[in-house]
Amino acid sequence: MESIFKVAIAQISPVFLQKEASIQKACEYIEAAAENGAKLIVFPETYISAYPDWTWLIPSNKGGDLNKLYSQLVDQALSITKAETSKLCKAAKKSNILVAIGCNERNTESSNSSIYNSLLLINEKGKIIGKHRKLMPTGAERLIWSQGDGGSLQCYSTSIGILGGLICWENLMPLARTALYEQGLQILIAPTWDKSANWQNSMKHIAVEGGVFVISACMALHKDDIPDEYEFKALYPKDREWINGGNSCIIGPKGNVIAGPMENEQGLLYADLDLNEITAAKRLFDVAGHYSRPDVFQFKLKKK
Repeated sequence: MESIFKVAIAQISPVFLQKEASIQKACEYIEAAAENGAKLIVFPETYISAYPDWTWLIPSNKGGDLNKLYSQLVDQALSITKAETSKLCKAAKKSNILVAIGCNERNTESSNSSIYNSLLLINEKGKIIGKHRKLMPTGAERLIWSQGDGGSLQCYSTSIGILGGLICWENLMPLARTALYEQGLQILIAPTWDKSANWQNSMKHIAVEGGVFVISACMALHKDDIPDEYEFKALYPKDREWINGGNSCIIGPKGNVIAGPMENEQGLLYADLDLNEITAAKRLFDVAGHYSRPDVFQFKLKKK
């Protein structure tokens, strides 16, 4: 395993509420990142096939509008089946690159009509090695997504190190982070919709706390990326061009920003990671090692 390698963030928008077109767009970015030497590419939260920002805009008494949008979101959500993920898996294998991609995921194990906010991890051989479902949707998101469970709080040993992922504000949950730290986390994948300065500060803190690299991938969504047919688009201020400016960044284990933030533009953001920096950072503070104090604290993860 190489100690130094390149990673990429795809700070891009999906083709709004169009699953197949969004997957095709992702495959093009996967290929481009690999051609530039990246060993891992990370896509934003719910890249497939939209972040449902309308749930923060449309009042709950507009049930007809909300039902129509929710039905479209479910229809264009990803089912984690071989048929639906084959293009992504083939792209990862063809380009010999790890892929972490956020998606709205249908609950194919039961009703097929509810959705999770999920993170899918595909290795460079084109095999799905992990799927994490967001534990706790925030605010109005609770009207959209089901809650995940502890069974998907997993880290994965890969060709570039030990990877784990938490989605948006569940990164702010100390015990969720602890679950990953105790599994030897080296690279935290943090797809998000949050572009704020407070979020950037949290990512720096988490990098220092865990002695890990943090890859914060946020969607950059321009107003023009939302087709005019969607009436909620008119609820944004008329002079607002960027619905979300992104501010994706990559942070080292000492809390130093090594790439980004990338603001109000779409594209690929790169950084070189050196795993030796993790060991150096943990010399004085190792949250799951000499600083863990198991004689004082006990931690238990309920898988179900």
